[in-house]
Amino acid sequence: MNSNDEAARRAYWADQMEQGYAIVQKLIAFPVNECGERFASIPDAAAAANVEMQFSTSKIAGDLERVYFLRESLVRDVITIGREMNERGWILKIEDGFRSLDMQRQLVRKPSVFDTVLKKCIWELGGEIPSTEMMFRRAIVLTANMPKIGAHMSGSAIDISVFRRDDGTEVWRGYPYLEMSECTPMRSPFVAPEHVATRLEITAMMEKHGFIHFPFEFWHFDKDDAGMHILTGNPAPCRFGPVNWDPRTNEVTPVADPLALLNPLPVIEKEIAAALERVRTA
Repeated sequence: MNSNDEAARRAYWADQMEQGYAIVQKLIAFPVNECGERFASIPDAAAAANVEMQFSTSKIAGDLERVYFLRESLVRDVITIGREMNERGWILKIEDGFRSLDMQRQLVRKPSVFDTVLKKCIWELGGEIPSTEMMFRRAIVLTANMPKIGAHMSGSAIDISVFRRDDGTEVWRGYPYLEMSECTPMRSPFVAPEHVATRLEITAMMEKHGFIHFPFEFWHFDKDDAGMHILTGNPAPCRFGPVNWDPRTNEVTPVADPLALLNPLPVIEKEIAAALERVRTA
């Protein structure tokens, strides 16, 4: 990789992060009329519909299991998409679904997450250690440290991969889930054209049923929430916002303060300092 290419990659990454930060500001301000729709299980619905799907078996943070539930109406759409992928010779794999506030809070604090953000910031700065302010700016885009800006906490987003039914190999998108680099945006110019084309073919199947892709993550799709309304230019209040979900009763209640940081700034500063220390002593 020559210096010009490296500089172009850094410039592109910085621009994408700033665009992501701008969307975060729009998400914070966007109106939500939470409709109270309940949740449904994607695995149960797939089994009932005889649709072949896969589900990640990895933990999301620590010992926390992933929760493959979404709002009821969205699960019906996901099953339709899964069936159409089966007919295409593919298998839809759900990598992640609903996250409770506690799951997201723990994910944000996960050391490996902070280490990844820090390393990207150091790379972006050409080897310099970033300021706390820069780390906070990048981290809020990459880790959603606020209920209002994280669609997984609304039960309206899924992360996906796709595999072939005949041989079980992944339908390759240039990188696997979970990549965090200048190659992560859907249309990254640093991903081979054939892999971008595959990303867009998968996206077309998702968007046919209303799931809109998040431009900065090729695996993330959401529907009927603030992100979808912003990306499609719909100014009307969205119907799904961050909620607390009781899996025993299937009751949902809006998060009381969706703008409250899941991890207050002193906690974030502590995690940043710990990540910096790990880098210095590595």
